[in-house]
Amino acid sequence: MIAYKSVALAFLSALAPAAAQAGASSGSSALALSAIVGDLSPQTSALEKKLLANYLSGHANAPHSKNLRIAVKADAIDCRAGNVDITSRACDLTFGAKKIELSGRKANELYATLIENGVVAEGAAGSSHASITALDCIIDADEVAEKAGGGARCAFTP
Repeated sequence: MIAYKSVALAFLSALAPAAAQAGASSGSSALALSAIVGDLSPQTSALEKKLLANYLSGHANAPHSKNLRIAVKADAIDCRAGNVDITSRACDLTFGAKKIELSGRKANELYATLIENGVVAEGAAGSSHASITALDCIIDADEVAEKAGGGARCAFTP
C-alpha cells in the first residue's frame, strides 16, 4: 500500500507545473548583459555607463572610484528574432514606467547576449523569443580590474 502511495505521489508531482526556475550568470556573459542593458537604463548614471562601455571594450583597467559597485536592473526584457521574416529583430525593455524598443543590430546584440547568459529561446508564430523578468546585475569594479574572471553577476527570472 505504501509503495502505491509513493508511486502515485511521484506521478502527481511529475504532472504538476514546474515553478519558474531562477536564472543566473557570472563572468564575461554577465558583464556583457550588464553593459548592454546598463547603457539603456534610466537608473544607470553617465559615469557608470562609460565604465561599463569601457569594460565591454576590453579595458578592465578603466579608472573608477574604489569599492564601486554598479547595479543594473530591468523589470522585463523580451527579444524576438524572425524565423519566417529573417530580417526581423526586436527587443522591448521595461524599466519601471519607461519602455524602450530596440530593432535591428542592437536588438540582435541583446538577443544573442541573453542566449549567452543561458536564457532559452522559444519559438512562437514566426519568431523565436528570449525573455526574462527581474534582471538584477551587480558589477564590482575592483574585482573586474583584477582580471581574474570575477566581478560580474546577474540574476533573473526566465
